[in-house]
Amino acid sequence: MLPAFPAVALVKFLTNPLGIYLHIPFCEKKCNYCDFFSTFATENSLDEYTDGLIESIKKWGGLLKNRPIDTIYLGGGTPSLLAHRLPKLISAVNENFTLLQNKEITLELNPSGNVEDLLGYAKESGVNRLSIGAQSGDDSELKILGRTHTASDTEKTVKLARKMGFENISLDIMIGLPHSNHEKLKNNLDFILSLCPEHISAYMLKIEEKTVFYKKREELNLPCDDAQAEQYLYMCQYLEDKGYSHYEISNFAKKGKISRHNIKYWQGIDYLGLGPSAHSALDGKRFYYNRSIPKFLNGNSPVCDGDCGGEEEYIMLRLRLKEGLNPDEFTKLFGKSLPKEFFERCELFKKAEFLNTDNNRISLTDNGMLLSNRIISELLECL
Repeated sequence: MLPAFPAVALVKFLTNPLGIYLHIPFCEKKCNYCDFFSTFATENSLDEYTDGLIESIKKWGGLLKNRPIDTIYLGGGTPSLLAHRLPKLISAVNENFTLLQNKEITLELNPSGNVEDLLGYAKESGVNRLSIGAQSGDDSELKILGRTHTASDTEKTVKLARKMGFENISLDIMIGLPHSNHEKLKNNLDFILSLCPEHISAYMLKIEEKTVFYKKREELNLPCDDAQAEQYLYMCQYLEDKGYSHYEISNFAKKGKISRHNIKYWQGIDYLGLGPSAHSALDGKRFYYNRSIPKFLNGNSPVCDGDCGGEEEYIMLRLRLKEGLNPDEFTKLFGKSLPKEFFERCELFKKAEFLNTDNNRISLTDNGMLLSNRIISELLECL
């Protein structure tokens, strides 16, 4: 049974097309730092899951048939494990939803295994954006992370993708790794830049419970907080100098190459997530599927997770973006002005060089992004 949603004006549908996230919860091997929901794959489990995901696509397609879709994102896990099943899955979205001509279809992939066949299936499916989990250009770091590829594998994958006509490639990089330092970071950034990606996602290593790294956290030799902050600030400036716009806390892009799907999350635009652990924000409501493949395949309904689109959420999401928050837009949306105390607190953060308040916009500096949770929390106390 699907949750019911209130009717929304067609103009909203047309100006804010829906994004669809398809979660593929399978991996060949669990990385040492990863706490995402995933399990190990077999050919049978991949077949069964693909069929179940298609059934979910059909159900939601019937509910949202007239809702335009302009982004599809296959994440995981390791979505590239679907291989020859990709065309069948993307076809199901095409058949059950109204897709716009300029749609962005992103596939996350690891640069290992039979990449050539995989890229062929991706091309056949209509995938036009790749998100490749490079993580590092240093083989010793990749081994520590528990990755199954080498830096050479990443380079070969990107070159093959270019040869096959993929013109929008994002590479992931991790910073704050065990034994890392300024020199290693620069070498990794230069490796990533040598592959000329249109987009770079950069994540600071965070030690999560129930991971291999958490069990070994006392012996990892991680850089201290100050050293991690220095790495982040150096990376931000280095990538900006190389022509990449720092448009969100962890994301950098060449002009016109931001992730159109992920930007929906931070701009408060509706998205539908299908698959165990996938989250959605749709028509003012949040909901998610339990972390259970059997429950998802059995057709269990998603779990309601409250309302979305409120004042606090709007401020929190907008301040993740480099463009920040426009007070006039806030007033237009919520019918009220931000309080005086909010602006006074902003001025204090500006003096500390954590915020910019230029051109009627309030935005975090790179230094501010390091402390974003604290800063945003203090600003929300003013509401």
